[in-house]
Amino acid sequence: MNMTAIAIVAISCWAIVELVNGPKGKKKNKKDIEKDNQASQLELEVIALRERVETLEKIVTDEKYDLHRQFNDLKKDDAA
Repeated sequence: MNMTAIAIVAISCWAIVELVNGPKGKKKNKKDIEKDNQASQLELEVIALRERVETLEKIVTDEKYDLHRQFNDLKKDDAA
């Protein structure tokens, strides 16, 4: 293959990729902006839920929590 053919193939491939991907500096339309906003809101919600789960895990694995639960169970047994 000569250099001219290689150059033609490379330019053709580059042109196809550019047509498929579209221009790099194109503006986002409203749907894309709404999707981005929704995605960021969902990410924030997931972060908040993870923090809540971590807090609940700390409470449940705390020794005092287990001790209080055992006392409550004993109180229930005495009342019955």
